[in-house]
Amino acid sequence: MNVVRGRVGGLAMLPPLSAAEERQLYPAIIAGREVARRLATETDPAARSRLERQRRAGQDAESILLRATCGLVRARVLERGFRFGHDELEAAGVEGLAHALARFDPSRGYRFATYANYWITKMVLEAVREQLGVTDQAMRLASRVARLQRQHPDRDLTVADVADALGVDRDRASEVLHVAHDVWARRRGSVPLADVAADRTFSPDPPEWVIAALRESCGEDFEAFWSHTVAGAPIAELARARGMTRQGLAKRLARCRQRVLASVDAGRLVAWLDAQ
Repeated sequence: MNVVRGRVGGLAMLPPLSAAEERQLYPAIIAGREVARRLATETDPAARSRLERQRRAGQDAESILLRATCGLVRARVLERGFRFGHDELEAAGVEGLAHALARFDPSRGYRFATYANYWITKMVLEAVREQLGVTDQAMRLASRVARLQRQHPDRDLTVADVADALGVDRDRASEVLHVAHDVWARRRGSVPLADVAADRTFSPDPPEWVIAALRESCGEDFEAFWSHTVAGAPIAELARARGMTRQGLAKRLARCRQRVLASVDAGRLVAWLDAQ
């Protein structure tokens, strides 16, 4: 029996689902969406009654999937730890969760929790950006600086480090570094992953060898490859975020796939990706 575990953004949470439990819901969701379209033209009362039952079953399955993924919203908000209240950020995360469910295609075989993570993160970061009053471009650059800092935790980044990593001049690097410091200064402080692990609704973090192997194969396109291949994020959305055309990004991702399949870890990587 599902047990409610609190509320996130107004939604009652359910315990996280395993990958197998998620996939057990997919047939009902697919059938429910299909009969919803058929109901628009069906006129026979008996047939409509049967289709209505199927539609409700699909809606119930979607509700379970949505509420069981609410913990991922809380995890994303807690990990960011900003000083302003969590309520608004959780509401933004739930909006991303609902958006993900509306776009989710169960027939493609992705885990919903993995797919939803992209949209939850996107909406939470958008709410953060609005709260901080910075531009979208500045927030993206600040995020890149934050990732760079995580790669070098033993030292403070300099203007020269940022300029070299982002491919900008020193004046622009100084501006970006200032924004990154301003963003960081408004945080409550980092939250240890152990503090939010109980609320995570996706499968365990990938093994280090998976990340290392994919980074080696994909290079600078690793994040786009990961977001599309593992999280199921649309190529068009990823391309817009990077200021690229959809066709251009699709070609780069195709090259990533070729390099992954040609790598020494190809067998293990394909097996791991298929299991997600």
